[in-house]
Amino acid sequence: MWRLLFLIIPLSALAYTLWHVWTLLPLPSAWRTAAVVLCAGAFCMLFLSIGKVLDAMPMTVATTVYRVGTTSMIILLYAFIFFLILDLLRLVRVIPAQVLHGNWLTLAALVAVLLVLTVCGNIHYHHKKRQEITLTTDKAVRPGTKLLLASDLHLGYHIRRNELRQWVDMINAERPDIVLLGGDLVDRGIRPLIEEDMAAELRRINAPVFACFGNHEYYCGADRAEAFYRSAGITLLRDSTASFGGICIAGRDDRTNSRRKSVKSLLKTVPRDKFIILLDHQPYNLRRAAEAGVDFQFSGHTHHGQVFPASLITDAVYTVAHGEYTDGKTQYYVSSGLGIWGAKFRIGTCSEYVVATIVNN
Repeated sequence: MWRLLFLIIPLSALAYTLWHVWTLLPLPSAWRTAAVVLCAGAFCMLFLSIGKVLDAMPMTVATTVYRVGTTSMIILLYAFIFFLILDLLRLVRVIPAQVLHGNWLTLAALVAVLLVLTVCGNIHYHHKKRQEITLTTDKAVRPGTKLLLASDLHLGYHIRRNELRQWVDMINAERPDIVLLGGDLVDRGIRPLIEEDMAAELRRINAPVFACFGNHEYYCGADRAEAFYRSAGITLLRDSTASFGGICIAGRDDRTNSRRKSVKSLLKTVPRDKFIILLDHQPYNLRRAAEAGVDFQFSGHTHHGQVFPASLITDAVYTVAHGEYTDGKTQYYVSSGLGIWGAKFRIGTCSEYVVATIVNN
């Protein structure tokens, strides 16, 4: 059912938008047909970019298909909204019907809106926000312990080694005591990570790195993803725990695994005098962490929708779609992600990393 809706909704939006493009272009039929076919072809690359077929393509071709397909999805979203607003204004007789038929002025307005949104959105994506938070505790943890938290790096066909190198430099510049990764280190496939030896880049991080799985690690194959984590020198916690000084780091397997441990069972043998950090990629059922005595939970997954108005949907779906939250003595942070899935646009949201400092009450 969900897969059917996944096809019907975007294809219906595509048909609606392309019909409006056809009627709006003040050109001969042959040129309008060519424009519509070109737009449809670019959007169809989206379905190739979310499948395994990319791994069978030459790297440059796969990268191009991924970028064109995912970029066309964002352009379709805003073109759809543009035409929907004009249709509503036409129906209430605020604007005449001629605005949507063979009109150079409307076409110029559409192009200008899409250009501003995509250019500004791309610039905003590349500006990484440094988010500072303070974690308070009365447990025996060295005051001033510094954690660097990041989620949803989505390394792959669109986020390549050059960009990862900049992120590692940024992480090292913070001089953290621990680095915690909240899942979705990998995007759709392991191949680009292997071919560019991204593991070598991650091994440059000058601090112990702990991580949990996200849903995308399952998309690309859990065994291959786990092998990559090991090669990158990252301690992967799949329903397991690790200690660092007075801190216990617990990593839950992703929600994709229906047989993963509950938070309570995961922490069953953990001494309660330790400062307990839970890595759980998808921020569902946050109350369970508080009930299990977790001091701090870090999650990602939501991307805060990546672009507006998708951020309104994530705000409606999750108790917390982005930012800090407190339940009793348990503190939470849900990150919008350092990287991104798909096209590199942040519109109304941010790409971020979190610097957390532990202080005593």
